[in-house]
This record gives sequence, C-alpha cells and structure tokens, in this order.
Amino acid sequence: MVFSSIPFLYFFLPVTLLCYLVAPRKLKNTVLLVFSLLFYWWGEPKYALLMVFTITFCFVAGIIIENRRTHPKGKLLLGFSAAVPLGLLALFKYADFLIGSVNSLTGADIPLLKLALPIGISFYTFQALSYLVDVYRGDVPAQKNYINLATYIVLFPQLIAGPIVRYTTVVEDLKSRRHSKENVALGIRRFVMGLGKKVLVANLLGSLCTAYRESAEPSVLFAWVYAVSYALQIYFDFSAYSDMAIGTGKILGFRFLENFDYPFISKSITEFWRRWHISLGSWFRDYVYIPLGGNRVGAKRQIFNILVVWCLTGLWHGASWTYMAWGLYFGILLIIEKLFLKRHLEKLPAAFQHIYVLLLVLVSFVLFNAETFTMAKDDLAVMFGLGGMPLISDDTLYNLSSYAVLLLVAVIGATPACKRLFKRLEAKPAVQIVEVITVAAVLILSTAYLVDGSFNPFLYFRF
Repeated sequence: MVFSSIPFLYFFLPVTLLCYLVAPRKLKNTVLLVFSLLFYWWGEPKYALLMVFTITFCFVAGIIIENRRTHPKGKLLLGFSAAVPLGLLALFKYADFLIGSVNSLTGADIPLLKLALPIGISFYTFQALSYLVDVYRGDVPAQKNYINLATYIVLFPQLIAGPIVRYTTVVEDLKSRRHSKENVALGIRRFVMGLGKKVLVANLLGSLCTAYRESAEPSVLFAWVYAVSYALQIYFDFSAYSDMAIGTGKILGFRFLENFDYPFISKSITEFWRRWHISLGSWFRDYVYIPLGGNRVGAKRQIFNILVVWCLTGLWHGASWTYMAWGLYFGILLIIEKLFLKRHLEKLPAAFQHIYVLLLVLVSFVLFNAETFTMAKDDLAVMFGLGGMPLISDDTLYNLSSYAVLLLVAVIGATPACKRLFKRLEAKPAVQIVEVITVAAVLILSTAYLVDGSFNPFLYFRF
C-alpha cells in the first residue's frame, strides 16, 4: 500500500486516525503499532514476521548493549548485534547480486536465491542500526518498553521510504507528544501538497520519460528533455513521499526532520548532497564516515573514507553495479571539490556554478535510471550527439509541446520561489482562504487521477 492510493487515502488513513484519536494516551503507541504492522502486512504479509523478529532482536540487544557497553568486549557485542539486521538486509537485497557477480567472474553456475525484496527494509534496517549504535555510545538509554521501540521502527508514515528517522529524534515523542489543531492543520496541508507533487507532477513526468523510451524518433533534444524529466520526477516522487510522511507525523504529534531542501539550486555537488536525501547523507556521515576517521585523518585516508561511504551509498540504493558506479561518480566529484575545485568554483558567477551542478546531476540520474552500463552509455551518447540521432524530431516537438506546461511547473516547483512568495503573503486573510481552496482542489484532482487508474509508480519502493 502506498500513500498515493485510494485504499490508503480513504480507508486506512481515516480509520487509523479515528482509532488513534479516541484511544487513551497510554494506548496511542499501541494503536500506531497495530496499524503500522497492518500497513506493512497489507503489502508484504509473509515478511511481517521478519520485521517482528528485527524489532524483538533490537529490543533485547539494546538492553544487553547498555549493560555491557563499557565492558572490554562491548564493541564486539555491538558488532554482532549490528550484523544481524545487516545480515538480513544483505540476504534479501544483495545475495543474488553477489552470486551473479561471482558467476560472471568465475564462470560458475551457482543458482540464485530469487528472494523477494521486503518493502522498506533499507529504511527500517538503518533505523534499527542507529538505535543500537546510539545506545552503545550512551546518547540514549535502551528502550525498556517493547511497544515504544516497535512503534519507532515500524511507524507507518516513514516505514517504506523514509525519511530515515533517528531514535534520538523521536525518543521524547515516543514517551509523550503534544497534539494541537494547528499541527493537525499543518500536517494535513503538508500531506495533501505532497500528494499533489506525487500524483500531479511526478507521475506525469514519469509518463514523459516513458514516451522517450518508447519513441520511434529519439533525438538529442529529446534525450536532454528525458534527463531533465527523470531528475525532476525522482525529486518530486521522493520529496513528495517525505512531505506526506512528515505531514502524517505532524498530525500524530511526531517531529520528523526535513529530507530535502531544494537541491537543484545548489552551487556545488557538496551543497547538492547537503540538500538531497538529507537523512541518508547525515546517517552515513555520523555512522560510517566519522567513525572511519572523517576529516581527522590524512588526505589519503580521508579520500578512502569518502569512497567507502559513496560505494555504500550507491549499494544502499540497489544491488547493481550501475548503482555502485553512480555512488562512486558522486564520491569522486566530492573528492575533487574538496581537494581543489570548490574554491575555484566559488570565484565564478553564480549562474556558472548552477550550470555546473545541473549538468553533472543530470548525467548522474541518467546513469541512476539505467539498468545496464550499455543502456547508460547509449543514453549519454544520444545526449551528447554521439548516438547518430538527429538534433530534433517531430516526435520530440510533439512531446515537448504536450508537456511544456508541466515542465515549467516542475522547474519552478523545484525552487523555493513559491515558498518565499507564500511566506510574504500568508498573513493576509485572502491568502489563507486561497490556501484552503488550493489544498482542497489538489486533493480532489489527485483523487480523480487515482480513480482513473493512471500511471502511478513509486520509484523508491525498490530501495
């Protein structure tokens, strides 16, 4: 079940919120846990037990780690405890990738396991790991209430696509949280606008990407339109889910941190990754990069640390060499910026800095969306006029004219222009009325689109 679906919008969410509203304060986490497990069971019934196992293991391991963290073998205990959820992630997500790689390199014929990927396993595994590490570090006490820990790990708003929520962020909210009409109103607005971004923008951009793939007359211009469309699609798709998760959390009294901060306005790749998928970047920084030595070591070791982080970042997104290459691509760019390029970039006009970032990011997402290196090479060859394709074609002009308004809306929406305008005008009564009407219109239009059964993928399901 995804947020942008009729069953979720008009059955699961209303029933959940109603039961949560009428539940006594002491039972609110229990209600959230039951409905979160039901939410997961709806999409992955056979893997619900896997999630319960992960929760139970982390609950017991957290208490043991807290009692033994100063013991000489405390770090070894943490390593074993972390290995269990990581091992499950490796089994379900990477086993066939490793077997296939071994078969390709050695000529062996080891049969693939062909295990289905449990939805959201990358997200809830990282949340479980952050809890265990934070307990070991003494940042938080081990959770002695099983219901509270289970609610944290399985909380449905951020279960299948993040943002990755740290235990330290919500530990107080799990104990006691404040509910208010203002937060409910803000949460509803955030959720509905996220829904609109997903259904009315990301999905239609996906249709344009499909039109390029199916085109009988591809061209250089169409390849660039495709690259722009896919980069915007994945941004609106994923940031929309984060909006809906943050909005739902606000309704329930949780304060989730922001996950996107208009990354396409960045002036360097370093800045881009401070603004894109913030929860993932900060997770790798705090739990991998800094423990490896971070910036406190020599230049060679620092480069090694960055490459390790970005190899893992690529693999986190998927079990494929193209994802690994995508991660290394950004890792190398970040190293180049850190060593010398960034200080020279800062001397250039802002427009050149933006063009530099956008060009490299567009290339990266062409690689990200390619199933094979050959596919990526062919797409990039067309983009840069090396694929023997015409500069423009009739099919290109037809699709460009059909989607021109959508592309304009998406480009503007990917900048803070609308947010800044709203901030200036939000205190005016007329604007508040327009806001209510807009939110209602977005909900109605999104619902109509979903009822029509139109194209409605969710890109980050596969991660």
